[in-house]
Amino acid sequence: MPDNLQSNIRNPKSIRGRGAQINPPSPYEKLVRDAEPLDWALVADEWDDGNLKTEYLETHPKTILNRVESPDIPLEWSMNPYQGCEHGCIYCYARNTHPYWGYSAGLDFERKILVKRNAAELLENELKKKSWKASPIMFAGNTDVYQPAERRFRITRACLEVFWKYRHPVGIITKNSLVLRDLDIIQKLASERLVGVAVSITTLNEELRQFLEPRTATVKQRLRTVETLSNAGIPVFVMMAPIIPGLNDHEIFSLVKTVADCGALGVGHTMVRLNGDVGVIFEDWLRKTMPDRADRVLNRIRDTHGGKLEEKRFGHRMRGEGNIARIIHDQFRVAKEKFLKDRKMPPYNLELHDQFKSPQLKLF
Repeated sequence: MPDNLQSNIRNPKSIRGRGAQINPPSPYEKLVRDAEPLDWALVADEWDDGNLKTEYLETHPKTILNRVESPDIPLEWSMNPYQGCEHGCIYCYARNTHPYWGYSAGLDFERKILVKRNAAELLENELKKKSWKASPIMFAGNTDVYQPAERRFRITRACLEVFWKYRHPVGIITKNSLVLRDLDIIQKLASERLVGVAVSITTLNEELRQFLEPRTATVKQRLRTVETLSNAGIPVFVMMAPIIPGLNDHEIFSLVKTVADCGALGVGHTMVRLNGDVGVIFEDWLRKTMPDRADRVLNRIRDTHGGKLEEKRFGHRMRGEGNIARIIHDQFRVAKEKFLKDRKMPPYNLELHDQFKSPQLKLF
């Protein structure tokens, strides 16, 4: 990986501060545009157009919890207070959910953010049901609960207060240092073994981070977040997700050592998978930002997924296969043995919730 990525930029008019450079049409639009990929790109007049500003669109869902059907995910439930994500990570698999709302998986995903203001109320309605049995809820799974919208709407904070009120276990996933704003309530949850925080750190190269994840916290901020949470007694896990062969796979040992030094209790990883529109968006971005290495990176990704950019098979989609994937898995195994030996995340406490979902029971 070149030390200076800036020297590889070939498109000086790329949209700064955004990941996607195009807006592929949603297949759910009433009138689907019959266009070649080049027609999806914005014209020059739109680069600084006010239409590229983030829009917050309020929604009124009737439910907030989603049952996780994938056998690749260890938790049974997930919830997302926001749809779409201003972080703009170019590889994000969640982009493919935005067309269901009638928007593009490209720039629309980053600038049309659907806000579920009633998320905390809906969560409380579920947790206080007599029929509800405590099961760790993955707080995210689709989009980041601490994306920039959270500074304004504070829905994540309100949901954490519900989790604490009912003493219910929750797993937080984020790549934003904004999580430290809620350190007080997360510490309370941690005191009863009700929380674990997974911080996503894809690279230690700040310049690469700016291109991959343009509106996320810096590498330095994320490492400080891991250290601060760990020092506060909160169990922290780091996700190096995704591994993109040819871009960040050479960083495995250095990243695992660094986060171990910051206090992380574990490290996980997934292989990049470019399903649906994400493949078109990622390839367009790669050819514009790093044209000299685009073919090499794309071919290495294909090598991990049987010759394709996408992978939908359970058991394979997050791990990949072939020699490159095997080398990456082996590197993680050795790095964890060397830097994280005998560390592990504590189990969630599932015993308290029944005592707190009924006000009468709390009297005893």
